[in-house]
Amino acid sequence: MEKRTESILWSIALPGFSQMLNGRLFKGTVFIFLEVLINVQAKLNLVIIPSFHGDMQTAIDLTNYQWLMFYPCLYMFAMWDAYRDVGGGKYSSYAFIPFVAAAITSTIGVIYSPTLKLFGCLIGPIFLPILFLLIGFVLGLCIKVYLHKKNS
Repeated sequence: MEKRTESILWSIALPGFSQMLNGRLFKGTVFIFLEVLINVQAKLNLVIIPSFHGDMQTAIDLTNYQWLMFYPCLYMFAMWDAYRDVGGGKYSSYAFIPFVAAAITSTIGVIYSPTLKLFGCLIGPIFLPILFLLIGFVLGLCIKVYLHKKNS
């Protein structure tokens, strides 16, 4: 498997894992510490269970949104950092844009997760930020391609 892909996949598993594997022990430890801190304070693991059972109101009630708002930015920054550490974006000064766009849109997803309904159903604090993250990442890729073509 390509090193960049492996790095991203380890970062998806847990922010900081990829940094540890790349020998960046201090940075990896900081990312893991922040992930655990935010996860516990936001009650993220408690929220995942009712979300997967379709009980979105319980998930919303359990969530500490003040802490959850930090999670998308930490998560995406750790992924970008891991990608960059293994040479990702070496040939493009715009390689960070999809990660930033995903962090912004995912945070917007967190903000609207208690109230936004799709097809008459609440999507909740787990799935709506993930959906917005995907939309933001694709939008960021489009912006990156546009800027790269414009400046080439």
